[in-house]
Amino acid sequence: MSGGLALKSTPAPIVACTIARDVQTFDLLIDDIEAELGEAWGDLNFMEAQAFFVQPEADDLEFVAVAVDDEDEQDIELIIRVIEQAKSKGVKVILIAEDVSPPILHRLLNAGTDDFVPYPLPEMAFHQSVERIRAGQSIAEAPAAKPAPAAPAAAVAPETATPAEPQAPAQIRTPTTSMGDRVVFAVQSMAGGTGASTLAVNLAWEIATADKKNPPSVCLIDLDLQFGSTSTYLDLTRREVIFEVLSEAQSMDVDAFKQALQTYDGKLSVFTAPADILPLDLIGPTEVEALIKLAQECFDVVIVDMPTTIVQWTETVLNAADVYFTTMELDMRSAQNTLRFIKALQAEDLPIDKVHYVLNRAPKGLDMSGKSRVKHLAESLNIELNTQLPDGTKQVTQACDHGTPLALFAKKNALRKEIAKLAKTLHDAIRAEATAG
Repeated sequence: MSGGLALKSTPAPIVACTIARDVQTFDLLIDDIEAELGEAWGDLNFMEAQAFFVQPEADDLEFVAVAVDDEDEQDIELIIRVIEQAKSKGVKVILIAEDVSPPILHRLLNAGTDDFVPYPLPEMAFHQSVERIRAGQSIAEAPAAKPAPAAPAAAVAPETATPAEPQAPAQIRTPTTSMGDRVVFAVQSMAGGTGASTLAVNLAWEIATADKKNPPSVCLIDLDLQFGSTSTYLDLTRREVIFEVLSEAQSMDVDAFKQALQTYDGKLSVFTAPADILPLDLIGPTEVEALIKLAQECFDVVIVDMPTTIVQWTETVLNAADVYFTTMELDMRSAQNTLRFIKALQAEDLPIDKVHYVLNRAPKGLDMSGKSRVKHLAESLNIELNTQLPDGTKQVTQACDHGTPLALFAKKNALRKEIAKLAKTLHDAIRAEATAG
């Protein structure tokens, strides 16, 4: 795989948004609106919606889905104002309600709602609601929904009789022949707490599970010799053998290297950080190069979680990597550190084209002020921020504390979804190059 893999994406224009106290409470709505619009939607809470509707960008919205439950009844006046603001902009309103009392529901419907769907959402109900408002129908004009015909028993039987997929055996996967050249991705943070290890762990898991039929073999290597946390995030033990492998990497063979690895759920192999805090100069460029080559002999994809500190073997990993991800946030410390990092690479004439900048905790899609700050940051550093990850909220911390990837702990988490998209992009690019080669 060639270096400097392009990971560019043009954000879809926002044509709709959800408005709720916490949209994660309405996970079925998230699924349905994604199925309907893909990425062309955003989410706001009620206070953010009030501020948004006074901006000119609100004129571009086609509709909003206002989702409420019994906990929102105390804020009925605020919600009605939001609905009225949307209507004043010519934006259609779909009301999604769960356990709301009849008087409150009556007031919301009379505030200018164009369509109503109860929650939990019946199958295809949201799709039909969107079709109705696009056809210009109001609640009063909407025809009664016809009950779906019962599926024949013969058609249902095969699905219900399908046995659950057996769990993969807890063993190291052998490289698949269709992946082409072994690829290396590295992840380094530009400032503490910007989510580099979280990205490395979850990206490794998502790539390892990207293809159910022909999954690639993936190895995650934690080279933060002092405070590496991949073992914590995957609930794995820190083994003494790691120190031996690091010290003797040049003379180590493949079998010995495999003995140092642990597997998570039989799908991801992990070379954890050592049990004790070690000096970063314990290993040098030759040891790191040998370690990466051993991993490439055994796996299709190698992901290296780097320390925040720049060390003498950072150049080694950068040269070996196909893509070198650097995580940052929308703050001054990240900006300054990134600028210094870029200058250091340029001074040493290192392959800066391999560096892919990742903005963590990026502003939401409808946060125009935040978008302006992101644009200014990218322009001032002369970089592209093509990968922008949303704030995963407390679910990320909880998943890390439980030693579980986000895909298993909170599948519908916004951060998890974006990492899954990034993993799919990388996986597809690897497959495409293997096919072309």
